[in-house]
Amino acid sequence: MKIGDIEFGQQPVFLAPMEDVTDIGFRLLCKRFGASMVYTEFVSAEALIRDVKSTINKLTISDEERPVGIQIYGRDTDAMVEAAKIVEQAGPDLIDLNFGCPVKKVAGKGAGAGMLQNIPKMLDITRKVVDAVKLPVTVKTRLGWNHEQLIITELAEQLQDCGIKALTIHGRTRSQMYTGNADWTLIGEVKRNPRIHIPIIGNGDITSAEEAKRAFDEYGVDAIMIGRATFGRPWIFKEVRDYLDNTGNSELTYNEKIDILEELLRINVERIDEKRGILHTRRHLAATPIFKGIANFRPTRIAMLRAETMNDLMAILEPLHQAPEIGG
Repeated sequence: MKIGDIEFGQQPVFLAPMEDVTDIGFRLLCKRFGASMVYTEFVSAEALIRDVKSTINKLTISDEERPVGIQIYGRDTDAMVEAAKIVEQAGPDLIDLNFGCPVKKVAGKGAGAGMLQNIPKMLDITRKVVDAVKLPVTVKTRLGWNHEQLIITELAEQLQDCGIKALTIHGRTRSQMYTGNADWTLIGEVKRNPRIHIPIIGNGDITSAEEAKRAFDEYGVDAIMIGRATFGRPWIFKEVRDYLDNTGNSELTYNEKIDILEELLRINVERIDEKRGILHTRRHLAATPIFKGIANFRPTRIAMLRAETMNDLMAILEPLHQAPEIGG
């Protein structure tokens, strides 16, 4: 499968762009474990053109994580075009347009999934960004605003006509947010449309290697994208890749997984600073499945999420190597 001139091989598996999650440290781990492509946290076009430092910092990428995409969002055409030009200078492999984020502070202002209520503006932004940059431009969106407006089949053709090089579809509507189940039937319908010739990437509820294989086998997508199931579990890419490729490789042990979480902490502290590095790691420690089933673990979990120094947090994590191997 190719996006522009980027070759991914068969059945690639991507890391979804996620705010406060896909920082460079986490992206590098996911890449190491087999992610075919990673994306930065999504970036506000308005903040970019205002030169907001925290937003500019999100553009920092490493050659070790390539291919890497930078995703931008906004509701103003000129701002999105200008932001795309700024992003191009940061040197990613592609630029992704976020027309899928459902959270109120984004969609409620007409950006992200809010664009699903203003298709002419969405298409205008897409067309003008494609014309303004030389990098491949892709789009990520949802099935529609709600179940009365499932427009993705027609929208996919319209976006393709704007010149995008791939389309990622999250199998939910904006009104669903992240609730209920992702509906892959419409994703498959888009992929089977003979008029669609760009790669279709499926996203939503991929939490295991078996579900990943089913997405490819039943819906025919060119690639899949994994989001929330990566929290505290960057090794999911190894699990999926091994299963898809039938490598026969053994699963990581419980202790190896703790080592990985400790490494993530060290990377975050080194690349950011101690306070924010710990904050970035807490989400993963709270969500990781490896501690599920350990008896009387709640006090330890609370201590992990309250630790304020790297030494204190490591002092909590190290003894966990002695815990029984229950988690996944």
